[in-house]
Amino acid sequence: MRDAYRNDQEIRVNPSCHASAPLSMPMDQHEHGPLAGFTVGVTAARRADELIALLRRRGAAVVHGPALRIVPLADDTELLAATKEIIGNTPDVVVATTAIGFRGWVEAAEGWGYGSELLDALRGVELLARGPKVKGAVRAAGLTESWSPSSESMAEVLDRLLAEGVDGRRIALQLHGEPLPGFVEALTAAGASVVGVPVYRWMPPEDLGPLDRLLDAVLSGAVDALAFTSAPAAASLFARAAERGVRDRLVEALRHEVLAVCVGPVTALPLQAEGIPTHQPERFRLGPLVQLLCTELPARSRVLPVAGHRLEIRGHAVLVDGELRPVPPAGMALLDRLAHRPGWVVSRADLLRALPGAGRDEHAVETAMARLRVSLGVPKLIQTVVKRGYRLSVDPLADDPPAP
Repeated sequence: MRDAYRNDQEIRVNPSCHASAPLSMPMDQHEHGPLAGFTVGVTAARRADELIALLRRRGAAVVHGPALRIVPLADDTELLAATKEIIGNTPDVVVATTAIGFRGWVEAAEGWGYGSELLDALRGVELLARGPKVKGAVRAAGLTESWSPSSESMAEVLDRLLAEGVDGRRIALQLHGEPLPGFVEALTAAGASVVGVPVYRWMPPEDLGPLDRLLDAVLSGAVDALAFTSAPAAASLFARAAERGVRDRLVEALRHEVLAVCVGPVTALPLQAEGIPTHQPERFRLGPLVQLLCTELPARSRVLPVAGHRLEIRGHAVLVDGELRPVPPAGMALLDRLAHRPGWVVSRADLLRALPGAGRDEHAVETAMARLRVSLGVPKLIQTVVKRGYRLSVDPLADDPPAP
């Protein structure tokens, strides 16, 4: 998608809900997106709304646990070094991304006695301003922007730079805490040398509740994929898991159960250092990242021919002949257990062990099984084997029914 930067309502985890609660949303069961039945975790702080909106439009449920917060630099050493570098070696292009950040940069330079030199350097470059507020800050400093996108979209800024050609060019990018998803990576891949101008710093979130609930959801198997848009967010997630004593469990979940998708190769580095397989789009942007999820998650679904029907098992829902059927967590636990050995009889005792928090009463299996059958809408998909247990009604000789 060309412009992934839009505002939309995000889905947050209700603090009162248990991590294993079904994470879903109302939807037409006959018209669903490619991510319907899946839950995706989002760790981004800035621009999370755009990513969440894209995921929701394709049917996903979303758990948002910001792994970072962004605060002004308390120590200006990095900003001072970047300012001196730009004055001493003027870049070809400067990209101003936020009004408050650009003003803060100029004010800091004036405080160090480099204000005039910085403005002189910026007058001789191609100065791109993202949106009218940034344009106002640029003009207030006595400068004139070379161009500004009407959409206020960094995706459009990136398109312009790549269309112009950046091979061999130096580009200074005013950062604002969490890096813009894929922006630096796309420029670097196209041959540019990028100088970051850090006006903010990444810090752990003040409210750790949403991040902890995201971690709990990952560890309990309630999340099918985690989306990462920056390396610092990934590092912060691991740091919080270590503080809680669950880092090893998180790494194991990401290695074997939860799909890790990253906006680009730099973002993927903290995960790859842990031996976690990552998936990245060819174009380092949010739209292609979501499209990658639309391909990878359905490909991981278990598809079985059951009693003449096509059964596709997803994270918190099932497609029966292409019709979406949401299933509660207890039902999904039973179905996953039955699908582990399709057609084989699974005892009530084994099914009881699969139920979350069921205790020792096998009556809980009968209750959950009844609800599962109702959820699936086709009771004959699951056969009761008297005095033995239950089985999926799979004909091992049947060909898979064609996809709808």
